[in-house]
Amino acid sequence: MELFEKIEGFDWDHGNILKNWIKHGVTAGECEEIFFNESLLTVDDNKHSQTEKRYLALGKTNEERALTVIFTIRENKIRVTSAKDQNGKERNYYEKN
Repeated sequence: MELFEKIEGFDWDHGNILKNWIKHGVTAGECEEIFFNESLLTVDDNKHSQTEKRYLALGKTNEERALTVIFTIRENKIRVTSAKDQNGKERNYYEKN
């Protein structure tokens, strides 16, 4: 996918790592896994793109946990801002695409 052609890794904000764990029980490692596994689906997140372009990624971890990850790209690195389990609407969209 063109979006990921120049990606060189991940850029983690420690506050977001902690927030995603406390609020949703999602680890940084799980977030990273979905970007390497089959059936990754990404869409523009226009709702949250006021100050910078954001994307929504739907995918599964190595343990088949279905996650929704909101991210941006900064200096050729993926910067995750939010991660949670897919809700029913997201899961339905993911499974149909």
